[in-house]
Amino acid sequence: MKNINIVLGICGSISAYKSPLILRELVKAGYDVNCIITSSSKEFVTSGTLSNLSKNVVIEDLYDKQFSDDGAWHVKLAHKCDLLLIAPCSAATIGKLANGICDNALTTFAMALPSDTPIAICPAMDYTMWYNPIFQENLNKLEEFGYNILEPETGELSSGLSGKGRLPEISKIIDFTKDILNKNSSTIANEDNPTNKTKISKLNGKSLLITAGPTKEKIDDVRYISNFSSGKMGFAIANEALKRGALVTIVSGPVEIAKPNTNYISVESAEQMKDAVMELQNETDIFIMTAAVSDYRPKYKFEGKIKKENQVKDEIKIDLVENPDILKIVGKNKSPNQIVVGFALESENEIVNGRKKLISKNADLIVINKSGKDNLVFGSDFNKITIIDKKYEEEFDSMTKSDCAIEILDRIESKI
Repeated sequence: MKNINIVLGICGSISAYKSPLILRELVKAGYDVNCIITSSSKEFVTSGTLSNLSKNVVIEDLYDKQFSDDGAWHVKLAHKCDLLLIAPCSAATIGKLANGICDNALTTFAMALPSDTPIAICPAMDYTMWYNPIFQENLNKLEEFGYNILEPETGELSSGLSGKGRLPEISKIIDFTKDILNKNSSTIANEDNPTNKTKISKLNGKSLLITAGPTKEKIDDVRYISNFSSGKMGFAIANEALKRGALVTIVSGPVEIAKPNTNYISVESAEQMKDAVMELQNETDIFIMTAAVSDYRPKYKFEGKIKKENQVKDEIKIDLVENPDILKIVGKNKSPNQIVVGFALESENEIVNGRKKLISKNADLIVINKSGKDNLVFGSDFNKITIIDKKYEEEFDSMTKSDCAIEILDRIESKI
């Protein structure tokens, strides 16, 4: 079970005293376990005990100083996690999860999980709370969202009453956990160690075509029209996709950064990029169009170098024509099984303009970069993106382009 990471969430139920026993059994089974606890759970269990059993630091607070130097710990741990198990899960936490309330480390972490990472909860409370209609409505919401729920058992409760609400036996919780991992995590064996298993990405074996960088449109032999795109976003996506086992082809304009170790097609103009993309149209499963393609090109290219003395006074006039819209062409010709992702750089009304682009280009996702003082997109190692499809929009705080790549590919995987 090496490399399978479980995050164990522990809430403020009196059943929390059983959590160290659950943790011990998970570790004995070979899982790597990180614990996130709520403030009220500390009334029943100590972080020292959990840390000693898990051999990992216990996360108690969203702004824990131990993690403050590591940026968005909840996002990084979310992408390492194969299963979030909350045992016990209190009525308060279930209400927060059902309504998107992120006011502590555990609920914020749950919100940060990729959509294909399973969440399992083991509710435990007094029977009057279990049958409360508001609680039942929240529990039904979680079931509709795809949560795995192990219902409590009936028996004597801590209140002295008897009814439904007891945390199930630890052996049942462990079996419940293993069943979910077996159903949700396809695995492959490492050739050097057959017991070393890791989750297979849905991108494994898929062919991805990524356009990146700027294009250059020649005016004459020494001058051109272009933009400040560095290619970093496209290359970050390529590197992350390669980690997930995808077969990546990059079609890139001129860039000055290290190229990913994959199939690489170098182009210069928008026409060349279009031709390279269309040649691979039928062989590609997923198109990710990050390139900043020049919208226009000179109608006529001058041979040699335009001499100043040959121009009238201090003016030069260059007629421009529109370049091919590569994203639109790909979207128009895509098959039902192909996924097309476009990028949009917007300075205002970004969501409205992004949705217009989503529809007009027949794309499945649009990643919006908002251009401005707070988000210097070109050349930067950071980006602030919003991902939209026809039904939702998801805005992210500024993060590295590598982290943006993780979020983008996670959303793509959810559509496969």
